[in-house]
Amino acid sequence: MSKRTLFVTTALPYANGAFHMGHIMEYIQADIWVRHERMSGNCVHFVGADDVHGAPIMIAAQKRGVTPQAFVSEIAAGRKQYLDGFHISFDHWGSTDSEENHELSREIYRRLKDAGLIYTKEIEQFYDTVKGMFLADRFIKGTCPRCGAPDQYGDNCEVCSAVYSPTEVVNPYSTLSGSTPVLKKSTHYFFKLSDPACVEFLRSWTTGKGKDGTATVQDEVLAKDREWLGVDGHLADWDISRDAPYFGIEIPDAPGKYFYVWLDAPIGYLASLKSYCRKKGLDFEAILASPETEQIHFIGKDIIYFHTLFWPAMLHFAGKPFRVPDHVNAHGFMTVNGEKMSKSRGTGISPLQYLELGMNAEWLRYYLAAKMNPRVEDVDFTKTDFAQRVNSDLIGKYVNIASRAAGFIVKRFEGAVLDSAMQDPLLAKIRSRAPEVQNYYEVRDYARATRLIMELADAINEYVDQQKPWELAKSRDAAEKLHHVCSVALEGFRLLTLYLKPVLPATAERVEKFLGIEPQTWASVDAPLTSAHAIQPFKHLMQRVDMDKQLNVLVPEKKPEPVEAPVLPGGEAVAAECTIDDFAKTDLRVAKVVKCEEVEGSTKLLRLTLDIGEGRTRNVFSGIKSAYKPQDLEGRLVIMIANLAPRKMRFGISEGMLLSASHATDKSKGLFVLSPDCGAVPGMRIH
Repeated sequence: MSKRTLFVTTALPYANGAFHMGHIMEYIQADIWVRHERMSGNCVHFVGADDVHGAPIMIAAQKRGVTPQAFVSEIAAGRKQYLDGFHISFDHWGSTDSEENHELSREIYRRLKDAGLIYTKEIEQFYDTVKGMFLADRFIKGTCPRCGAPDQYGDNCEVCSAVYSPTEVVNPYSTLSGSTPVLKKSTHYFFKLSDPACVEFLRSWTTGKGKDGTATVQDEVLAKDREWLGVDGHLADWDISRDAPYFGIEIPDAPGKYFYVWLDAPIGYLASLKSYCRKKGLDFEAILASPETEQIHFIGKDIIYFHTLFWPAMLHFAGKPFRVPDHVNAHGFMTVNGEKMSKSRGTGISPLQYLELGMNAEWLRYYLAAKMNPRVEDVDFTKTDFAQRVNSDLIGKYVNIASRAAGFIVKRFEGAVLDSAMQDPLLAKIRSRAPEVQNYYEVRDYARATRLIMELADAINEYVDQQKPWELAKSRDAAEKLHHVCSVALEGFRLLTLYLKPVLPATAERVEKFLGIEPQTWASVDAPLTSAHAIQPFKHLMQRVDMDKQLNVLVPEKKPEPVEAPVLPGGEAVAAECTIDDFAKTDLRVAKVVKCEEVEGSTKLLRLTLDIGEGRTRNVFSGIKSAYKPQDLEGRLVIMIANLAPRKMRFGISEGMLLSASHATDKSKGLFVLSPDCGAVPGMRIH
């Protein structure tokens, strides 16, 4: 299969502030896909840039007493810590105020003008006589013409949700100067998006396919595009100009007129690629003109109108070497506990604070990947789910495999795996799933990819639990079996690392050094560990997330209103209200009763030896002697609290607590040990 050339971008962030978590989510989604493509041997040009033009930045710079260029340079200087911090692998990061963007914006405009798609007309809009400038809708406020609510924006009311024209606002005023604006006429430039040729092209492009044979846009995006392009739909011509003063790119042969920021912003994708090509000595026009090149955009669902109508129409009618996108991949928003992210509401998450709290960037990469699919769906962040996926999936399932096997390989077998173990049927099964994992990454269904990978991790852990290498290590006659089991586990861990590499690039790099192997690609599926690889002593690859010191600081808990607890028929009141995060602190596990015996000198206690699949047994004392005989419990599956601090008792150390139910006011009616349903195995967590 021939290798692909991919030109990949993410939406350009507006350079009036630091990155927020929505930006980081998009960059992680694109970065995972880009890393997968690079692991497939494809050539990827992955570029981004700051969107720096427009009135808001000009005004913000004026307030700071600096030039717009100085203002955006300060913003740009802070980008690297975010991109590096979350392992985002852009090849180049540019700016829409670059020389390349000025050149390309003017060239594309001239081509569209030559194609007869640019025209001028006189419009009337509000003008601030104090600031000496026309006002965008966002800079006008006044009384809503529908409900009478004061202090509403010039195009919509946040009280009654009405949408209207700025000229309808009652008692309008400029948010820049506080003065009453006046209506003033001006000549504006328009792109004729309503032209039948544009509409016909867009109907074809939105329903078409990219070079890889899959749909250009997602079903949800196509449904929206059809509303705009349908028989009853209407594409309005696009106002592409703004009057001075304005921070932007001047329109050729039109003194005092500037391109509206939304014209030159997407051209910034091309400009960033061109700048990168100049830096690397690549042929920009040849890359664009090549029929082998695929142009891929990752964007948020709020800007699909610009990216699936204006942008492809501009590119198509500008002509070669410009090319229309093969795919525009839209995603939903990131929410917190089901609510829109907002600092004032306590649902905002700062990516910089995340890093400053010492939280592993790959925790977030994995968490987001586990929730991302090809559809245009929001991704919700909850602390409990986050902690569960990090501590259970990444630590308990994935990293745990290496920690259980590497020590034996290094100490007993001089750091060399057993070559014959690489043919074990379990490893053949894991290798056979590689095409599925790759395909899930290809179609951006990261959730299904991570789910499958964790299923494979479960299979490896179950194998280790069954083979019990800690028991084999006690027998000299079982040395070869021990070597085989630990070699299988370590090779399985290598394969899991390969499958997770697009999501966990930094961890994958550490694992490659630990295993003494070359950087892995998808071709490495069939390159197993051998006795020639020197396995290094195992070092912790990842820590558990700390709920109190990290998650609760990142997303502070909202204090619920106190509610009087009801009393149940059993006579015991329901305990004080807790949060789901309080519950998550209790690690409930399925345990197998390996042995149960009476405790000499106690009339209440039984001593239970419990196995929760961690490679050793635990000693637990439980006051259930009145209800159970030891022989009735041996071999049963029970539920225990696994993360209680060990408690020193008169009869020994108790390393957990057994869960049971009883009547609150009359325990003579019975005490009942809780058990999981059929099919549960030791170590499973209770959710």
